Amino acid sequence: MSSTHLIKGKTGEWEVVIGLEVHAQVTSKAKLFSGAATAFGAEPNTQVSLIDAAMPGMLPVINGWCVEQAVKTGLGLNAQVNLHSVFDRKNYFYADLPAGYQISQYLQPIVGKGELLLDLADGKSRTVGITRLHLEMDAGKSLHDQHPSQTYIDLNRSGVALMEIVSEPDMRTAEEAGAYVRKLRSILRYLGTCDGNMEEGSLRCDCNVSVRRPGQPYGTRTETKNVNSVRFVMAAIEHEARRQIEVLESGGTIRQETRLFDPNSGTTRAMRGKEHAHDYRYFPDPDLLPLELSEDEVARIKATLPELPDDKKKRFIEQHKLSAFDAGILVSERASADFFEAVVTGDGKLGDGKTGRDAKLAANWVINDLFGRLNAAGKDITASPVTAGQLGRLIGLIQDGTISGRIAKDVFEIMFETGKDPLKIVEEKGLRQVSDTGALEAAIDEILGANVEKVAEYRAGKDKLLGFFVGQVMKKTGGKANPGVLNELLKKKLAP
Repeated sequence: MSSTHLIKGKTGEWEVVIGLEVHAQVTSKAKLFSGAATAFGAEPNTQVSLIDAAMPGMLPVINGWCVEQAVKTGLGLNAQVNLHSVFDRKNYFYADLPAGYQISQYLQPIVGKGELLLDLADGKSRTVGITRLHLEMDAGKSLHDQHPSQTYIDLNRSGVALMEIVSEPDMRTAEEAGAYVRKLRSILRYLGTCDGNMEEGSLRCDCNVSVRRPGQPYGTRTETKNVNSVRFVMAAIEHEARRQIEVLESGGTIRQETRLFDPNSGTTRAMRGKEHAHDYRYFPDPDLLPLELSEDEVARIKATLPELPDDKKKRFIEQHKLSAFDAGILVSERASADFFEAVVTGDGKLGDGKTGRDAKLAANWVINDLFGRLNAAGKDITASPVTAGQLGRLIGLIQDGTISGRIAKDVFEIMFETGKDPLKIVEEKGLRQVSDTGALEAAIDEILGANVEKVAEYRAGKDKLLGFFVGQVMKKTGGKANPGVLNELLKKKLAP
């Protein structure tokens, strides 16, 4: 392991070992074992069937759509789909778990080992193993802040379908963990199997963290539960690693326990001792038969997979000649990748008769100008006031020489504020680029005549003055002079 992954403590270096368990809510209008609705934000206890409330005699019925979404996710993670899987009862008591058990999967999950490729900030990539993906029902929610002495129970989430995606303990830094959650969320959104909205609780992360001396066996791990943002995942891991190092260096021992992350203080605190599998008394659910899939069913689902981020990134690099960095930014969200491609292949022809846009120019405009403006406005790409077609036409105006890149910046700002088409803005404000050599020569002659001394200095070898003359002519033409034509004419006029 690279020394850059090691943390210096008071008594030497430590290595952090990280594994993540991500609970992803399946995109489904009905719950895993009942027909109750799953919409976010409903009034408490308004989306609860008799099955969700664990009324006596109620029997669960598997939601086939949720099964398909789990298989689709497994295929998207290059994982083994198990044709035979079993639902188990995981027994424990919470006030918001009315049955006293959770229907989950344990020894025989629907998806086995897979892998996830991380794109790291330094441009490097590495693979993290996926241990398993299993289906399970969610519990309800205990509300402790509604009454000074009582806890309220909302069972709307009870029975909602979750995919628990468990990684191997392959990550070594908080940054890698952050990259893992972002990449996993991206894949889930591409597949459409989970919306990935962490703020709504449809993607939650449990962080397993331990520390050890380099080359030593794994240390005792703690699990920080239900972290609901990428930033908090990274902060929880950073704090927990430092806490464990301090405990060990002071002669203490790490207790295997479940902890909670406090985003206000940026610290973790103990919640309870960590349970072992035998504490849950897993056994096959007697109300549910084993889940049997056919190879034909898996093949049918595989045929519906979209182009996923890694393949799309590779294609953007090869087809559009983009850098790995730019391609990685564009494919991180499916909506962004689709927007970029719509810009490149957009409607309309360029002035020289060619079709299509300059992909590198389009990538620069999407990443730097559009994303920057959207971030400042607190909007995402789906709420962009500038459509892909409009941005494509703006780039077309630059390519065919109608406007300069500098003028295009001003046009873009007006587009963003008003939603107007770029050509309409250019015509209304008279922003067409001046490429007429006669008009430019007249402006150049006027500037050179007013700066005779500087002309002499340029001809005496002070080449940097060319920029001064360009600036003066641009000022004279209101920034509308064609830079290429202007530079060529100026050099001819200034030649000794």
